[in-house]
Amino acid sequence: MVARRSAGDGRVLLVSTQGGHLAQLLAMREWWSAHDRVWVCPDTADVRDRLAAERVVTSYSPTTRNVPNLLRNAVLAWRVLRRERPSLVVSAGAGVAVPFFVLAWLSRVPTAFIEVYDRIDTATMTGRLCGPFTTVRIAQWESQLEVYPDARLVGPLL
Repeated sequence: MVARRSAGDGRVLLVSTQGGHLAQLLAMREWWSAHDRVWVCPDTADVRDRLAAERVVTSYSPTTRNVPNLLRNAVLAWRVLRRERPSLVVSAGAGVAVPFFVLAWLSRVPTAFIEVYDRIDTATMTGRLCGPFTTVRIAQWESQLEVYPDARLVGPLL
């Protein structure tokens, strides 16, 4: 098990897929650039281009409704969490976040889930699955608070 620490104490693990989910985390550059960090993302041209100067651990893709990749990403999550010992796991989705959030929760590592910009009034599948394992849920729209009453409203990141 990993001991619980605050986000200011160590490494941040940023878990994402390509495209819009990655764009959500990149919009937070001012915050994450001040932290020691490791990214977990699939090996796609989008990820390689946008994270060229970053340390990236390659996840398995596709993640949506793909049980073999879910299991592969669960093993990856276990290995990465043990090796990197992050003080915080952050994600804006998609499915790759689920095993990382579950195992972070079991390891008592805080998690932050950012509900995506373009889902205004319904819950995302990943948001629902990660919910029980989320320490802090972040909403970008006031209407998202109706779906996620436990969320903190920060406003649009993009």
